[in-house]
Amino acid sequence: SKKLIREGDFEANIAYYCLHKFNMLPSQFLALDRQEKAFIVAAIEIKIEEDKKREKELKKSTRKRR
Repeated sequence: SKKLIREGDFEANIAYYCLHKFNMLPSQFLALDRQEKAFIVAAIEIKIEEDKKREKELKKSTRKRR
């Protein structure tokens, strides 16, 4: 539910990300075994870190052009 996602429930947030980025239904994510869930969580964390790094570099390069 929206409340779980907005209040920061970890598993609900991962299921939300999977739905929007991988077109994976929350029930599909929840049905995975512990190791598969852990892999997906680690992959998502790496992706988010890389996206933040790229965004930071982009902002930095945009400032230099001014």
